[in-house]
Amino acid sequence: MEFPILSIIMLCPAIGVVLLFLVPDGNDRMVRGLSLAVSIVAMFFAGWMYLAYDRAAAGYQFIEQYPWMPGLNSTYHVAVDGVGATLVLLNAIVLLTGVITSFSIDFRVKEYFILFLLLVTGVFGSFICMDFLLFFIFFEIAVLPMYLLIGIWGSTNREYAALKLTIMLLAGSGLVFVGLIMTYFTSDVRSFDFFALRDGGGFSPGFQNIVYPLMFLGFGTLAAVFPLHNWSPDGHVAAPTAVSMLHAGVLMKLGAYGVLRYGIELFPLGADHWAPVAAVLAACGVVYGALVAAQQTDLKYMIGYSSVSHMGLVMFGLAAGNELAITGAVYQMFSHGIMTALFFSAVGFFYEQTHSRNIHEYGGLARKTPWVATCFIIAGLAGVGLPGLAGFPAEFMIFLGGYERFPVLTLIAVPSLVFGAFYMLRVLQRVFFGPEAGHTPKVHDVGVFSGSARVILAGLIILFGVAPRLLSDLISPYAMEFFK
Repeated sequence: MEFPILSIIMLCPAIGVVLLFLVPDGNDRMVRGLSLAVSIVAMFFAGWMYLAYDRAAAGYQFIEQYPWMPGLNSTYHVAVDGVGATLVLLNAIVLLTGVITSFSIDFRVKEYFILFLLLVTGVFGSFICMDFLLFFIFFEIAVLPMYLLIGIWGSTNREYAALKLTIMLLAGSGLVFVGLIMTYFTSDVRSFDFFALRDGGGFSPGFQNIVYPLMFLGFGTLAAVFPLHNWSPDGHVAAPTAVSMLHAGVLMKLGAYGVLRYGIELFPLGADHWAPVAAVLAACGVVYGALVAAQQTDLKYMIGYSSVSHMGLVMFGLAAGNELAITGAVYQMFSHGIMTALFFSAVGFFYEQTHSRNIHEYGGLARKTPWVATCFIIAGLAGVGLPGLAGFPAEFMIFLGGYERFPVLTLIAVPSLVFGAFYMLRVLQRVFFGPEAGHTPKVHDVGVFSGSARVILAGLIILFGVAPRLLSDLISPYAMEFFK
């Protein structure tokens, strides 16, 4: 029997949830310690899985399958290919750094970490699950805790943002659920198993043209695809720091992953039929997000709209649908996940000390907080695609692959890099190198433990920027196999 490493990774935060229920109320120190312990163990096994994945053999590995609901032909079936392995690693990184960042939470600590770990369990389960029904259940587990995390521990307009986010995501889930039911009853195999549906589903071109939009819009809502993105910046602003890290760093990638796995792979003819529409929406998101981000004075809104632009790039790569574009899209999921987690972690650090995110109320922070400033600048330069940082190989592959199929749309989307560079350099100059402003005296430098989360994320941005093969060797075989 193969070592069940994927189940262990998923169970780490789930066991953490159970253990936290047993911790006496008020023992916040033990709650934080247990949460950190399970996140370290999950990170250890995710790193092990990343290193042990056989890149030469590629394909699905670490496979486990056990009966679950035999009457519906649904099983507990888990495995990862290059895409799944990449995103499991991303989730473990954001979990660990998010838990470290959450040590500053001092209100209803036990309940906060229970919901936080429950959300992460759902994300792990979604990335490793190869059964459509079980995937949908994990997908819901990942989405629903967001309402409470924002509504209870959030800040600006938290109740409005939590309600708006929940309604939009439930609407998206409803579309996916309709597609799931139609897929089950229309397939030749009457199964929820991903491989059985993909290889023996027998879906006609007409059926695929009907169901694929349900998957694209349903999952695309979570990925903030234009024009269904509106909930996302509000959610970022209202959420507590570590939840913003999870939201932008991992949850939005779960939406794009759903489009790729249960949209494009199951219904390739439908995806190809709707690709021009998907590409237009994605290009609109890229340009719109960059333009609106450039006008923001709230740091979180700026990052939130830049995330809409960057996720537009992911969806554009998926719509282009060739080997290079798909590889770039998955690479972008990882690089943006790390980058945006670092962004929100740094902004949260400033907000906790000043209760302000207004760009005009900061200045000269590079002298006050050199470590945080350095990390923020690294994330910002990665966001504008500077060579040597993780954003560059991802965006370069997307634009190359995109031009091959949609040259005009690619030329329209490319100037977003200019807008991105404009607003990011403006913020870096004003906030970190400009004259001191109103809240600058209140800010002090970060401690070693708290700062470690940002140093880890900044280090990974550099590592995967100077050595892109660390990821592309994992992702490219998937794209090559998919287009055979």
